[in-house]
Amino acid sequence: MQKILSLVRRCVEDYSMISPGDRIAVGVSGGKDSLMLLAALAELRRFYPDPFTVEAITLDLGIEGMSFDRVAAFCEKLEVPYTVIPTQINYIVFEARKEKNPCSMCAKMRRGALNKAIVERGIHKLALGHHYDDAVETFFLSLFYEGRISCFQPVTDLDRMGVIQIRPMLYCGEGMIRGTARRLDLPVVENPCPADGASKRQEIKELVAALGRQYPGLKTKVFNSMQRFPLPAWEPREYRRRPLPEEDE
Repeated sequence: MQKILSLVRRCVEDYSMISPGDRIAVGVSGGKDSLMLLAALAELRRFYPDPFTVEAITLDLGIEGMSFDRVAAFCEKLEVPYTVIPTQINYIVFEARKEKNPCSMCAKMRRGALNKAIVERGIHKLALGHHYDDAVETFFLSLFYEGRISCFQPVTDLDRMGVIQIRPMLYCGEGMIRGTARRLDLPVVENPCPADGASKRQEIKELVAALGRQYPGLKTKVFNSMQRFPLPAWEPREYRRRPLPEEDE
């Protein structure tokens, strides 16, 4: 956890993600990534020089069998306010519209609902749990399926909605997050989504893993190139070669 906290703080400072007095909402899906982000920010607020507060928000997609009771107890332990917002996103995507590409539609609806929810609560900064591997996979997704050299940004200013999205875990590898979540016994909520494991992102994840075995250090090289090139908004305040997580962590 100390290593994750160190990487989160470095990322926050590299991209000026937190300002004094910020109220930061964490989008908590119940997965390991968002729960780890919540735990890290809840701990970071205790010693970070710029004071900020943290709140957790979950969108209940309406998937039968998902319970967030353990997440609520975890938030209480962290002394973080927690809100669950019921939605019909699962019904709309899979039954009403019968989407051929459900992940894309679901992601758009979740982003819109989450942004609307935090603005209604007077919050204008949203922390998302995207990590190191997500960034590399998104780069390849954009390249292969859209013909663009692109990726989400570390800090995204949605000025029309009055929301700033931040991604403080970009320096944390998925393996590190998975192992730490297991050791901390985070209350991960299993996702029974019918599209889970059958998406384009899963295809890219498997492809990147295979390429990484053939070309050691592939993810590190791609991530570093995104910062050095840089992609829009990806250049840190002071770029220097940084030891990031080992790819097998």
